[in-house]
Amino acid sequence: MPITAPDPVKSPYLRTTYAVWELTLKCNLKCIHCGSRAGAKRPDELSTAEAMDLVHQLAEVGIGEVSMIGGEAFLRPDWLDIAREIKACGMRLTMTTGGYGMTPKMAEEMAKAGFTGVSVSVDGLRKEHNLLRGRERSWSWCFKAIEAIRNAGMKCGANTQINRLSAPQLPQIFTHLRDAGVYTWQLQFTVPMGNAADRPELLLQPWELGDVFPLIHYLWLRGVEERPYVYPGNNIGYFGPYERRFRTMEGHETESHGFWSGSTAGVLTLGIEADGTIKADPSLPTDDYAGGNIRDTSLRELIREADQLTFNDNFDVRDLWGFCRSCEFAEICRGGDTWTAHVFFDRRGNNPYCHHRSLYHAARGERELVQLRTRACGVPFDNGVFGTEIVAEGGAEQERGFTLDDVQWPEGWLGADPELPARLAGERDRAIEAWRATRIGWSEAG
Repeated sequence: MPITAPDPVKSPYLRTTYAVWELTLKCNLKCIHCGSRAGAKRPDELSTAEAMDLVHQLAEVGIGEVSMIGGEAFLRPDWLDIAREIKACGMRLTMTTGGYGMTPKMAEEMAKAGFTGVSVSVDGLRKEHNLLRGRERSWSWCFKAIEAIRNAGMKCGANTQINRLSAPQLPQIFTHLRDAGVYTWQLQFTVPMGNAADRPELLLQPWELGDVFPLIHYLWLRGVEERPYVYPGNNIGYFGPYERRFRTMEGHETESHGFWSGSTAGVLTLGIEADGTIKADPSLPTDDYAGGNIRDTSLRELIREADQLTFNDNFDVRDLWGFCRSCEFAEICRGGDTWTAHVFFDRRGNNPYCHHRSLYHAARGERELVQLRTRACGVPFDNGVFGTEIVAEGGAEQERGFTLDDVQWPEGWLGADPELPARLAGERDRAIEAWRATRIGWSEAG
């Protein structure tokens, strides 16, 4: 019999609020940047009965929202039955999908089952998206899916990974999503996990982030006015000049204000793999962060006792290393996003994708580079090991990399604001100068 979520006052086990559930690893796309290396289903995925029992356990421990992912979640035959049970147990129901193969009828069934929102992955313009997703018609299917989701009465979001292919195209992706009626747009940097670990050439270098952040900020401002709302994900930001805005949903129905205050893995989030493995966060490497399996241990016990799920409870600044250990924001930032740090260096506590860190080096005329040292082994959620190098800015043979000059602006935007590229470049330069003046000191600033 369906149960409802417990009264949080009476439940001593209330811990997490948001669970991301990989229903199956089976996928109909072949993404070259897929962190889970999805394709074939896992050898021993949960049965329908086991999945239903897990739904009840999620409700019992106080989960407020379950987001279905894959692989591709709707390739599991009983996915709608599981969805209905999640809704019957009083939890909010959402999904992230590649959109490939989603039909209007499927979207209508999702709406009837109780899905309140669906996010579609859009990783570039047509050519680049199809390349990244490994299917010739995947771009078209994304927008068919968005239309079907909206027509069925659900809110539709989108998510995009920022890498060498997609970074120049972000403004044009914004316009496509706006015209399609997308409500929110989440951005994340591509990091070296799974298939992406085998493609280090896709990754932006840390020193390039100084040009990316003013662009994201401009899109954030535009999203407040036009939609979609731009929502930078957990590996974007960290105490640069836009930090408070990046952690704000201004004008949104769930308006919030704040700044990054450490990873929420295991505190607000929970990751579930298709075979019942439980992690503190869905993106974390399985080998290092699997707390156990619900076939062996109840979810209630895992979220209270497993070290892999509770590591954020006992944070100590001494857990940090490298740049993050000596950073002035170490106590509150806690090394930024755990996932990003770990997949670069095979340990958490030192995050190279940080705006503050990028400004630190730029103010000193330096570049930070990440370089692959050890390749990934080829299993889902694996990672290689990178090293870092600090080099002086300049030099004839130095890689040019991404700059604001590479941005592909919609024609109408530049017609209305021809000074836009120069203004964003000025923002970048002023951020560097402000860092130099306020943190290095006048003597070093020259």
